[in-house]
Amino acid sequence: MNSHTRVARNGFSDLGNTHIRSTHKNPSSALKRSFDVAVAFSALVFLAPMMLVIAFLIKNKDGGPALFKQTRIGLNGEEFTCLKFRSMVTNAAEELDKLLKSDPAAAAEWAKDQKLRNDPRITHVGRFIRKTSLDELPQLLNILKGEMSIIGPRPIVANEVAKYGSDFQHYASVKPGVTGLWQISGRNDTTYDERVQLDVTYAQDWSFGLDLKIMFLTVPAVLFSKGAY
Repeated sequence: MNSHTRVARNGFSDLGNTHIRSTHKNPSSALKRSFDVAVAFSALVFLAPMMLVIAFLIKNKDGGPALFKQTRIGLNGEEFTCLKFRSMVTNAAEELDKLLKSDPAAAAEWAKDQKLRNDPRITHVGRFIRKTSLDELPQLLNILKGEMSIIGPRPIVANEVAKYGSDFQHYASVKPGVTGLWQISGRNDTTYDERVQLDVTYAQDWSFGLDLKIMFLTVPAVLFSKGAY
Protein backbone atom coordinates (compact mmCIF):
# COMPACT_ATOMS: atom_id res chain seq x y z
CA MET A 1 0.00 0.00 0.00
CA ASN A 2 1.16 3.54 -0.62
CA SER A 3 1.17 6.34 1.93
CA HIS A 4 -2.24 7.61 0.81
CA THR A 5 -4.22 4.41 1.22
CA ARG A 6 -7.31 4.95 3.37
CA VAL A 7 -8.11 2.57 6.19
CA ALA A 8 -10.99 0.23 5.36
CA ARG A 9 -10.53 -2.63 7.73
CA ASN A 10 -11.45 -3.84 11.20
CA GLY A 11 -15.07 -3.01 10.49
CA PHE A 12 -14.45 0.70 9.99
CA SER A 13 -15.05 0.94 6.26
CA ASP A 14 -18.63 1.94 7.14
CA LEU A 15 -17.42 5.23 8.60
CA GLY A 16 -17.13 6.57 5.11
CA ASN A 17 -14.94 9.43 3.97
CA THR A 18 -17.36 12.12 5.00
CA HIS A 19 -17.55 10.82 8.58
CA ILE A 20 -13.81 10.56 9.02
CA ARG A 21 -13.41 14.25 8.32
CA SER A 22 -14.37 16.10 11.48
CA THR A 23 -17.05 18.79 11.47
CA HIS A 24 -15.40 20.76 14.32
CA LYS A 25 -12.57 23.24 13.85
CA ASN A 26 -9.72 21.42 12.14
CA PRO A 27 -6.14 21.99 13.38
CA SER A 28 -4.77 22.21 9.86
CA SER A 29 -4.39 25.98 9.80
CA ALA A 30 -1.53 27.70 8.03
CA LEU A 31 -0.28 28.86 11.44
CA LYS A 32 -0.04 25.30 12.79
CA ARG A 33 1.68 24.06 9.64
CA SER A 34 4.14 26.95 9.63
CA PHE A 35 4.91 26.27 13.28
CA ASP A 36 5.44 22.56 12.57
CA VAL A 37 7.84 23.20 9.69
CA ALA A 38 9.82 25.86 11.56
CA VAL A 39 10.25 23.73 14.70
CA ALA A 40 10.97 20.49 12.83
CA PHE A 41 13.55 22.07 10.51
CA SER A 42 15.30 23.90 13.36
CA ALA A 43 15.33 20.76 15.50
CA LEU A 44 16.78 18.66 12.68
CA VAL A 45 19.60 21.14 12.13
CA PHE A 46 20.36 21.41 15.86
CA LEU A 47 20.02 17.69 16.65
CA ALA A 48 21.66 16.26 13.52
CA PRO A 49 24.97 15.40 15.30
CA MET A 50 23.14 13.59 18.11
CA MET A 51 20.97 11.72 15.62
CA LEU A 52 24.06 10.55 13.74
CA VAL A 53 25.58 9.24 16.98
CA ILE A 54 22.37 7.38 17.87
CA ALA A 55 22.22 5.87 14.38
CA PHE A 56 25.84 4.74 14.67
CA LEU A 57 25.27 3.12 18.08
CA ILE A 58 22.24 1.20 16.84
CA LYS A 59 23.96 0.09 13.64
CA ASN A 60 27.15 -0.85 15.45
CA LYS A 61 25.30 -3.05 17.95
CA ASP A 62 24.02 -5.72 15.55
CA GLY A 63 24.53 -4.44 12.02
CA GLY A 64 20.81 -3.91 11.51
CA PRO A 65 19.15 -0.76 10.16
CA ALA A 66 19.19 2.34 12.38
CA LEU A 67 15.66 3.28 11.41
CA PHE A 68 12.47 1.35 12.06
CA LYS A 69 9.71 1.98 9.52
CA GLN A 70 6.11 1.07 10.27
CA THR A 71 2.79 1.77 8.59
CA ARG A 72 0.64 3.98 10.80
CA ILE A 73 -2.75 5.64 10.46
CA GLY A 74 -2.84 9.40 10.05
CA LEU A 75 -5.09 12.28 9.06
CA ASN A 76 -8.38 11.21 7.41
CA GLY A 77 -7.54 7.56 8.06
CA GLU A 78 -4.70 7.55 5.51
CA GLU A 79 -1.69 5.30 5.96
CA PHE A 80 1.86 6.62 6.04
CA THR A 81 5.32 5.28 6.87
CA CYS A 82 6.23 6.41 10.38
CA LEU A 83 9.94 6.64 11.21
CA LYS A 84 11.66 5.85 14.51
CA PHE A 85 15.13 4.90 15.62
CA ARG A 86 15.13 1.12 15.97
CA SER A 87 15.01 0.17 19.64
CA MET A 88 14.44 -3.56 19.27
CA VAL A 89 16.27 -6.60 17.93
CA THR A 90 16.09 -7.05 14.18
CA ASN A 91 13.72 -10.05 14.42
CA ALA A 92 11.33 -8.31 16.82
CA ALA A 93 8.15 -9.51 15.09
CA GLU A 94 9.18 -13.16 15.34
CA GLU A 95 10.28 -12.73 18.97
CA LEU A 96 6.95 -11.13 19.87
CA ASP A 97 5.02 -13.97 18.25
CA LYS A 98 6.99 -16.57 20.22
CA LEU A 99 6.61 -14.63 23.47
CA LEU A 100 2.84 -14.20 23.16
CA LYS A 101 2.38 -17.90 22.39
CA SER A 102 4.48 -19.02 25.36
CA ASP A 103 3.58 -16.41 28.01
CA PRO A 104 -0.15 -15.93 28.76
CA ALA A 105 0.52 -12.96 31.06
CA ALA A 106 2.49 -11.17 28.35
CA ALA A 107 -0.23 -11.99 25.81
CA ALA A 108 -2.88 -10.46 28.08
CA GLU A 109 -0.76 -7.34 28.68
CA TRP A 110 -0.17 -6.93 24.94
CA ALA A 111 -3.86 -7.42 24.10
CA LYS A 112 -4.81 -4.72 26.61
CA ASP A 113 -2.45 -1.89 25.67
CA GLN A 114 -0.23 -3.06 22.78
CA LYS A 115 2.69 -2.58 25.18
CA LEU A 116 4.94 -4.74 27.37
CA ARG A 117 6.43 -3.15 30.47
CA ASN A 118 9.37 -5.59 30.43
CA ASP A 119 9.79 -6.18 26.72
CA PRO A 120 12.69 -8.61 26.11
CA ARG A 121 13.00 -7.46 22.49
CA ILE A 122 14.35 -4.04 23.45
CA THR A 123 18.12 -3.58 23.18
CA HIS A 124 20.27 -1.72 25.73
CA VAL A 125 20.57 1.28 23.41
CA GLY A 126 16.89 0.96 22.62
CA ARG A 127 15.89 1.11 26.28
CA PHE A 128 17.79 4.38 26.72
CA ILE A 129 16.39 6.10 23.63
CA ARG A 130 12.87 4.99 24.54
CA LYS A 131 13.20 6.25 28.09
CA THR A 132 14.38 9.63 26.82
CA SER A 133 12.02 9.67 23.78
CA LEU A 134 15.03 10.06 21.47
CA ASP A 135 13.69 7.20 19.37
CA GLU A 136 10.99 9.59 18.08
CA LEU A 137 13.42 12.11 16.55
CA PRO A 138 13.23 10.72 12.96
CA GLN A 139 9.55 11.70 12.98
CA LEU A 140 10.74 15.26 12.41
CA LEU A 141 11.05 14.09 8.80
CA ASN A 142 7.43 12.91 8.86
CA ILE A 143 6.50 16.42 10.00
CA LEU A 144 8.36 18.08 7.13
CA LYS A 145 6.58 15.72 4.72
CA GLY A 146 3.23 16.86 6.11
CA GLU A 147 2.29 13.44 7.52
CA MET A 148 2.60 14.41 11.19
CA SER A 149 2.54 17.45 13.44
CA ILE A 150 4.60 18.47 16.45
CA ILE A 151 1.46 18.11 18.61
CA GLY A 152 -1.29 15.53 18.15
CA PRO A 153 -2.37 11.98 19.02
CA ARG A 154 0.34 9.33 18.81
CA PRO A 155 0.07 7.55 15.44
CA ILE A 156 -1.67 4.19 15.75
CA VAL A 157 -1.36 0.97 13.74
CA ALA A 158 -4.30 -0.60 11.90
CA ASN A 159 -5.18 -3.15 14.57
CA GLU A 160 -5.64 -0.34 17.11
CA VAL A 161 -8.44 1.30 15.12
CA ALA A 162 -11.04 -1.03 16.65
CA LYS A 163 -10.04 0.16 20.13
CA TYR A 164 -11.26 3.66 19.23
CA GLY A 165 -14.76 2.61 18.18
CA SER A 166 -16.79 5.57 16.99
CA ASP A 167 -14.10 7.88 18.41
CA PHE A 168 -11.83 6.95 15.51
CA GLN A 169 -13.38 9.79 13.52
CA HIS A 170 -11.96 12.24 16.07
CA TYR A 171 -8.51 10.63 15.94
CA ALA A 172 -8.55 10.77 12.14
CA SER A 173 -9.62 14.43 12.06
CA VAL A 174 -6.12 15.62 13.10
CA LYS A 175 -2.55 14.80 12.17
CA PRO A 176 -0.76 12.49 14.59
CA GLY A 177 1.94 14.17 16.64
CA VAL A 178 5.37 13.56 18.09
CA THR A 179 3.95 14.67 21.43
CA GLY A 180 0.48 15.39 22.77
CA LEU A 181 -1.92 15.17 25.68
CA TRP A 182 -1.13 11.49 26.19
CA GLN A 183 2.59 12.16 26.63
CA ILE A 184 2.05 14.83 29.29
CA SER A 185 -0.64 12.80 31.07
CA GLY A 186 1.39 9.74 32.01
CA ARG A 187 1.81 7.90 28.70
CA ASN A 188 1.99 4.19 29.43
CA ASP A 189 0.77 4.72 33.00
CA THR A 190 -2.69 5.49 31.56
CA THR A 191 -5.19 2.94 30.26
CA TYR A 192 -5.91 2.65 26.56
CA ASP A 193 -9.43 4.01 27.10
CA GLU A 194 -7.93 7.05 28.81
CA ARG A 195 -5.56 7.49 25.86
CA VAL A 196 -8.52 7.45 23.45
CA GLN A 197 -10.34 10.08 25.50
CA LEU A 198 -7.25 12.29 25.55
CA ASP A 199 -7.12 12.08 21.75
CA VAL A 200 -10.82 12.96 21.50
CA THR A 201 -10.32 15.92 23.85
CA TYR A 202 -7.42 17.22 21.76
CA ALA A 203 -9.34 16.92 18.50
CA GLN A 204 -12.40 18.67 19.92
CA ASP A 205 -10.64 21.40 21.90
CA TRP A 206 -7.68 22.17 19.67
CA SER A 207 -6.25 25.66 19.65
CA PHE A 208 -2.79 27.01 18.94
CA GLY A 209 -2.59 27.96 22.60
CA LEU A 210 -3.25 24.34 23.60
CA ASP A 211 -0.42 23.22 21.32
CA LEU A 212 1.98 25.66 23.00
CA LYS A 213 0.90 24.47 26.45
CA ILE A 214 1.44 20.80 25.52
CA MET A 215 4.84 21.58 24.02
CA PHE A 216 5.86 23.42 27.21
CA LEU A 217 4.70 20.53 29.45
CA THR A 218 6.43 17.95 27.26
CA VAL A 219 9.85 19.07 28.53
CA PRO A 220 9.39 17.94 32.17
CA ALA A 221 7.48 14.83 31.02
CA VAL A 222 10.51 13.78 28.95
CA LEU A 223 13.10 14.81 31.55
CA PHE A 224 11.38 12.75 34.25
CA SER A 225 10.54 9.90 31.83
CA LYS A 226 6.97 9.87 33.10
CA GLY A 227 5.27 6.66 31.92
CA ALA A 228 8.07 5.88 29.43
CA TYR A 229 9.16 2.28 28.84
